[in-house]
Amino acid sequence: MNARLPRPLLAALAATAVLTTLTACSDTGGDTASAVEDKRLTVAGVVIAKDQALHDALPEAIRTSGTVRVATDVPYAPFEMFVAEGKPELTGLDYDLGQALGAKLGVKFAFTPQKFDGIVPAIQAGKFDAAMSAMTDNKERQAVVDFVDYSVSGSGIMVVKGNPEKIATLSDLCGKKVAVQAATNQLDLLKEQQAKCKTAGKPEIDIQTFPKDSDAQLALRSDKVVAQVQTKPAAGWTAKTADGGNAFEVVDDPAAGGGYAASPNGIAVSKKLPELSDAVQKALQALINDGTVTKIFDKYGVASIAVKEATKNAGAN
Repeated sequence: MNARLPRPLLAALAATAVLTTLTACSDTGGDTASAVEDKRLTVAGVVIAKDQALHDALPEAIRTSGTVRVATDVPYAPFEMFVAEGKPELTGLDYDLGQALGAKLGVKFAFTPQKFDGIVPAIQAGKFDAAMSAMTDNKERQAVVDFVDYSVSGSGIMVVKGNPEKIATLSDLCGKKVAVQAATNQLDLLKEQQAKCKTAGKPEIDIQTFPKDSDAQLALRSDKVVAQVQTKPAAGWTAKTADGGNAFEVVDDPAAGGGYAASPNGIAVSKKLPELSDAVQKALQALINDGTVTKIFDKYGVASIAVKEATKNAGAN
């Protein structure tokens, strides 16, 4: 994947949220980050307690303020969304994970909306300490920020519920009509697979391109295509929320758990705050070990993209 997902998906994913009658709101409810009397926090149904040793390892300025300033570009389902249209309250995978990390570290992860292309410069300028915004970890960005990687995601295949065509891998798309948004990495992936189909002596994929991701979804709904290729996180969220989870399902290819052509997404942290990136990495690993991360990712239908080990700066390109 290139830097994040193609920007046209923002409108499509917002439309999906409306199409699914704001399931994001009902899906998060009161357990997104609800405080309890002993100052612990409940996130995705898990009660998270402060780790004093990790708190003590934080930079002095953050311990003093009690806050990690986090930039995020909203909306970008399922990673970051507004609880309700026109309201400032946030929800989503990144937001929930941030609250869990904050609870483990004993500080608040305060999220502030910021245009995506301005996030890294704002961190460099000292406006933010970190960013959680489905940001692809790559070498170019590693030159100016450090990453704590929490997911690996690429492209996925979404089919109608029940998977009547029994599609299990990309190669099963040969000879079939497949929907995809125009000018995306997913279209490039289908073109590459189309050539592989031809080489293998199979019929080529009948690629149906659409201006918006939501248009491709409608083609799948109406049986004009047998599958839709989109980012795996978007596919997982749509499958979980559309018609209460009864419209679609995601094909999980064991050979591509995070999706095809997957790359790491990370929490970007200011290079001026190495103690923060170290503490966040350790807190994330603790949340992986106790199952909290799996529950947060599963809440948004994307458990397969969660990492098993919290790494730093794992992006290669």
